[in-house]
Amino acid sequence: MKALITGASSGIGKEIARYLASLGYDLLLVARNTEKLCKLRDELTDVDIRIITLDLSREQDSYDLYEHTKDEKIDFLVNNAGFGAYGKFTEVPLEKEIQLIHTNVCAVHILTKLYLQDMVQRNSGYILNVGSAAGFLAGPTFSSYYASKNYVVRLTEAIHEELRRDKINVGISVLCPGPVQTNFNNVADVKFCIRGLTPEFVARYAVDKTFKRKMVITPGFEMKAAKFFQHFASEKLLTRISYNVQMKKNGM
Repeated sequence: MKALITGASSGIGKEIARYLASLGYDLLLVARNTEKLCKLRDELTDVDIRIITLDLSREQDSYDLYEHTKDEKIDFLVNNAGFGAYGKFTEVPLEKEIQLIHTNVCAVHILTKLYLQDMVQRNSGYILNVGSAAGFLAGPTFSSYYASKNYVVRLTEAIHEELRRDKINVGISVLCPGPVQTNFNNVADVKFCIRGLTPEFVARYAVDKTFKRKMVITPGFEMKAAKFFQHFASEKLLTRISYNVQMKKNGM
């Protein structure tokens, strides 16, 4: 068995790598930081590990990744690479937003399509796309990130139903956690206003639910409750609440 994990150098991706290694998966670990990937490889000595240094904010790198690994028979794909950009839409640098879109949207789309086509042909495999609870809402002052995760959630849901209708034995899921104790908030320059879940818990929960063919995976009681109560509020009210939440992340 072999898994490919993007964004594997830290956070949820790193913990998914550890968990899948404990289950006997050989790993292809992808990230920009070679040093961190090497440290993880040195830690996980019971399985075969190959590290690949790429920057998925460059569209061509997604195609290159597939070309370099398409003969590896990937049994489990984890699209985890992603980042956020905090600030009002008119103030966030456009270049940063384009990098975000290439990483959070284009890379997920390209890799999902290319590896899924191989899995469908074999009639086996799993794909876990890492979205966010942000994928259920609009996000004033975090607009590009929220929009990107909405794309990941809806794309995954649509593919899940296509596979179900065609009775294809390939599982695809989207992980939608709330705050997680990772380096994400440092990169996005925000502070969470509620305590986050540990990446170890989120990783194990996500992988276990993926194996059970769960379409949308929402770890933690608070996020499950929040998602439930969203059904009873208008989009206008939810967007206003979202704005207030984002402002608290910035300490305002």
